[in-house]
Amino acid sequence: MVRRIASQVHQQVSRLMRADYIKQEPAWYQAVLNHPPLPLPPKAPPSRTEYDLLPKKPTTGKMRPLATKPLPIYYIEDDIRRQFFRDHPFEAFRPTTLVEGAAIKDEHPIRGEKWARLRQRGRNPTAEDAIRFAVNLYQHHSLSLTDSYARAVSQFRALRSEHYIATKYAVMEARYLGGTFVASEIQHGFNKEVRNLDSWERREELDEGAIAARKRWKAIVERQDGANQWSRGQEYVRLWKEGIKPSYAPSITEPIAQHSQITHTPTRS
Repeated sequence: MVRRIASQVHQQVSRLMRADYIKQEPAWYQAVLNHPPLPLPPKAPPSRTEYDLLPKKPTTGKMRPLATKPLPIYYIEDDIRRQFFRDHPFEAFRPTTLVEGAAIKDEHPIRGEKWARLRQRGRNPTAEDAIRFAVNLYQHHSLSLTDSYARAVSQFRALRSEHYIATKYAVMEARYLGGTFVASEIQHGFNKEVRNLDSWERREELDEGAIAARKRWKAIVERQDGANQWSRGQEYVRLWKEGIKPSYAPSITEPIAQHSQITHTPTRS
């Protein structure tokens, strides 16, 4: 018998029985047929029957190679979502809570033909609610995709406007009655950014003050007569011939006044 792996033994025995090579059915044969072993590994897939294969078509000439690339996955929601955020780009910046969307929620009871208005799922809809409502109108209310999107967007904008006006007047009423509002985390972030920008401007002022302070300290040199005149060394030669030594530091050669020579002048208070 040809060497086979364990999952192909019953197949080989079946072929040998059909060829009358094995006269008597083995005792384990029916048990293996009722509980077949695991299929072959992916590197050696089992042969498929004619029932699983596509019907063969008569071909003339050369056959084109089969496409190995997977087919694109397409959902109609992607087209609506792309157009919605193109028309409402700032909806992408609206903060959302990731904790509330962590679990998969049950399907809303209002759906299908019962869902005829966007307000039925709340007065503060999200962008995804508007997209699902447009798809629902297209699939269950016999509307074209353009009409479904236009109706969903118009109702979404109306509910957004209503919610904005109601919130604004509620804040005005609360402030009139003495209510106070604590700054949000976003406002705290803006305040920190403003303080940092102010510190940068203050740093530039301090740097300019330090530079000005350094410029105030400069050497004070006592200028002598003729220091800015160039005599080509004639004055020096004349003094040398007369035996007069030049004085480069008058404060050292001049006599110092003694303490007894200093008189104090009384001042009137």
